[in-house]
Amino acid sequence: MSINDLTHSIIGAAIRVHKTLGPGILESAYRICLAYELQKLGLEVIQEKPIPVVYEGVKLECGFRADLLVANQVIVECKAKEKVHPVDKAKSSLISA
Repeated sequence: MSINDLTHSIIGAAIRVHKTLGPGILESAYRICLAYELQKLGLEVIQEKPIPVVYEGVKLECGFRADLLVANQVIVECKAKEKVHPVDKAKSSLISA
């Protein structure tokens, strides 16, 4: 499956979960339901995957956990907020580096 097909499947599953549960639910509930939806599609999903931070070439275990790792290719960070805050953008830049 191409990365585009994979991300399309993830986004579609996330939309289904949100339409079913609606707004105002805890992130953990969205994460568990999204993992279930993705597994129904036959995708490998790891929840709460530890991700080290690499600083000056050294792996540092900083306690960051990705909400979902899908097909060992895409990290999904679930958010249940009215809007994305700067700290959320900083977190995503750490894992994409």
